[in-house]
Amino acid sequence: MMDLGLLKTLVAVVDEGSFTRAAQRVHRTQSTVSQQIRRLEDDVGRQLLMRDRSGVNVTPTRHGELLAQYARKLLAISMEAVDAMENDARVSTVRVGLPEDIDARRMADMLSRFVQTHGDIRLDIVAGMSTDLRERLSAGDLELALVKREPGQGDALMAWPETLVWAMAANADTDALAHAPAPLALFPQGCIYRQRAIRCLDAAQRPWRMAFGSHSLAGIQAAVSSGLGVSVLPETVLLSDHRICDALPPPPPAEIALVEGGAPPSAPRRALADFLAATVGETLGLTVA
Repeated sequence: MMDLGLLKTLVAVVDEGSFTRAAQRVHRTQSTVSQQIRRLEDDVGRQLLMRDRSGVNVTPTRHGELLAQYARKLLAISMEAVDAMENDARVSTVRVGLPEDIDARRMADMLSRFVQTHGDIRLDIVAGMSTDLRERLSAGDLELALVKREPGQGDALMAWPETLVWAMAANADTDALAHAPAPLALFPQGCIYRQRAIRCLDAAQRPWRMAFGSHSLAGIQAAVSSGLGVSVLPETVLLSDHRICDALPPPPPAEIALVEGGAPPSAPRRALADFLAATVGETLGLTVA
C-alpha cells in the first residue's frame, strides 16, 4: 500500500519542478524530500523523476506522470474522507416517529424541506402504529413523534383535529352495502381509524367482516379504490376514485398530536418541533385544535 505522505511529496515535486520549491511547499528539508522520492521509487520499482544537467530543475518520467495522476486522485479522496468525518461530527441526529397510517408522500416532501434548510441536523425517522410510537417515546427511543389519538388525550406541543369519514369506491353500489355485512379495509390493531370503524358499526348493530388489512395508507386507499372494502379515513386523504359513504354511521373525529419524549430538548429537537408545529397542519390540510 502506498504512503499518502510520499505521494503528496511526489505531486509537490511534479508541480514545482524543483526539489527546493517542493520542500518549501510540504514543509520538509530538501534532503527529506529527496529521500521520500527514493523510497517511493523503491516501492514502485520505477524511476519517477529526472534532473536536468544543471541539477536544479526536475521533470517526471512517463511512470512519474502516471503515478502523479493517481496520487492526485488518492489525495483528493483522502481529503474528502477527512471532511466527511469532520462534517459528521458536527451533525446532530433527531429521532422522530411518524404513524404508518399517514400520507407518507406529503410528509416526506415536508421533511425534505426541513433537511434542506438545516444541513447540520439529520433525521432518523421511524414509522409505526401510534401505540408503538408512544411506547418508544416513553422508553426514550424517540425524541418527537406525530401520533393519531383520541382528541385531547394528554399533553402535546400541537394538535390538529381530523375529520373522519367512511370512504368507498366511487362506483360502489351503496344499496348492496346496506343489505350485507360491511366489508372493511382496515389498519392493524392499535390504529384509531380501525377502532372508530368497528365501534361505530358495533354501536349501530351493523354486521361487518374483515375484507382487507394493511399497515400503509396507500394499501388501504387502493383497497377502497378497487371496491374491495370500505374504510374510515381522514377526509383529506380521499382520492379522486373515492366517495363518502353515507349508508354507515358517521365516525367521530380523531386527532393528530405532536408529542415529545421526556429528555431535555436539544436545540435540533426544538428546531424540528417548531418546524412541524408550523407546517403539519398545512401539509395535511388540517386546522389547529
